[in-house]
Amino acid sequence: MAALTLVRHGESTWNAHGVWTGWKNPPLSEKGIEEARQAGEQLKGISIDIAFVSDLLRASQTLDKILAVTGQKPEIIQAEALRERNYGDYTEKNKWEVEKQLGEEEFNKLRRGWNDPVPNGETLKDVYNRAVPYYENEILPKIKAGKNVLISSHGNTLRALVKYLDGLSDSDVESLEIATGEVIIYRIDDNGKTDSKEIRSS
Repeated sequence: MAALTLVRHGESTWNAHGVWTGWKNPPLSEKGIEEARQAGEQLKGISIDIAFVSDLLRASQTLDKILAVTGQKPEIIQAEALRERNYGDYTEKNKWEVEKQLGEEEFNKLRRGWNDPVPNGETLKDVYNRAVPYYENEILPKIKAGKNVLISSHGNTLRALVKYLDGLSDSDVESLEIATGEVIIYRIDDNGKTDSKEIRSS
């Protein structure tokens, strides 16, 4: 039974300051580098045949650190479809200042809602509609072929994939949080169905 491992990138320099990053490209912070290293420690003993990674720097830096720790050299495939949610007009704004402006309820809809629009940006539903077809068409066939796959990506992208893999409702996904550096390991059967799920954290 093949392993599918999801890893959220370590803390970026913008994460550290509470700034919405979206498609911008800051590097990992020092804390983020350590989180990525710890993710690698959690993955020792699991072989990685293919690694899919977002085309944004913080995801590739996380993958590089994981592979350095585990000593593995899988095939690496970079995919724009796995990049973070586009936060549109809220990109580069401080989350906590926006919360003061909008109030807690509207802020939570903006930040965690399933289909709450962002001016000139994406909803979580939009992210789902690009990430899940990519998973079904490009990643799942490799898992069904018995390959162990790692995906190094972003909070909202992984929330969308977990919604799909766990069969979460639109409302359930709104309470789903995935921490920076968090490792989620699925075992996927030959039919592409989830057999088990394990969350590992340092």
